[in-house]
Amino acid sequence: MKILITGGAGFVGSHLADKLISQGHEITVIDDLSTGRYSNIAHLEDTERFRLIIDTVLNEKLMEELIRETDHVYHMASAVGVKLIMERPVRTIETIFRGTDVVLGFCSRYRKRVLIPSTSEVYGKGASVPFKEDDDLLTGATDKHRWAYACAKTLDEFLALAHWKETRLPVVVVRLFNTVGPRQTGQYGMVVPRFVHAAIRNEPIQVHGDGTQSRCFGHVHDVVEGLTKLLDSPECFGQVINIGNSEETSIKGLADRAIALTGSTSEIQFIPYEEAYGDGFEDMRRRVPSLEKAKRLIGYQPTRSLDDIINDVANEYRNEVAAAA
Repeated sequence: MKILITGGAGFVGSHLADKLISQGHEITVIDDLSTGRYSNIAHLEDTERFRLIIDTVLNEKLMEELIRETDHVYHMASAVGVKLIMERPVRTIETIFRGTDVVLGFCSRYRKRVLIPSTSEVYGKGASVPFKEDDDLLTGATDKHRWAYACAKTLDEFLALAHWKETRLPVVVVRLFNTVGPRQTGQYGMVVPRFVHAAIRNEPIQVHGDGTQSRCFGHVHDVVEGLTKLLDSPECFGQVINIGNSEETSIKGLADRAIALTGSTSEIQFIPYEEAYGDGFEDMRRRVPSLEKAKRLIGYQPTRSLDDIINDVANEYRNEVAAAA
């Protein structure tokens, strides 16, 4: 098939491109490289079934052409990272919603199957753990910029499901829970590469808040395996589906494991949220997915542990340091 990946030079998008090419598909990636990196997909440039277009999904004329000629669309383009969200909330909201509106509009016009990634952030301050797809959503006040990303993604979900309701557009919404692994940068606040890289350098690991807040981290290879099955499964159309890993750890526990697995001498420093992100930041205490729906619909079962993730990120970073020496 011919498959379009928006944001395909990004962390998850590039691994998705790798997987789909290995399955024999023709892949077109569109990315403006604002947060994605050419190095993520450089190894694919000589592949006959791969095409890279450096442009924005807001280029409607181009997007119409690309969507019309494709079979499936994975709309991975998005503003990413807590740091970027706090610093540039206008860009966060506009990039997410306007881009999704363009993609869904043309997919609806040409009847293309489309996957819309959402985020565990939409669960907000929800206290019912593990989070299930039909849970009520509880975000904070609109003057807390922390929630701009969650609300923009929630609006994406409403729009996608509205297309399904009105025209039966074959669309799947996927809520991703902290996808991590090789190629992820800590530039925008991503915690795993930030901790692991600091540990390898034996530098202080900065934990925001008191470190008791907990998260679950899914290896990008497990996540991508799930993503590639969703658009081939009509029973997933019009559905919201969690994808991730349910292995829970505190953020301090994550720092401890990064130190232990890398043999580091790093110390842990606790940084108040206000110092890290400025005023208007709120955090959720726990974020654990229910994966029962994904297992039932596509047989999704993550196979890689948090230790696997840390080791893979550490090995990649060591190789990069060695290559640069």
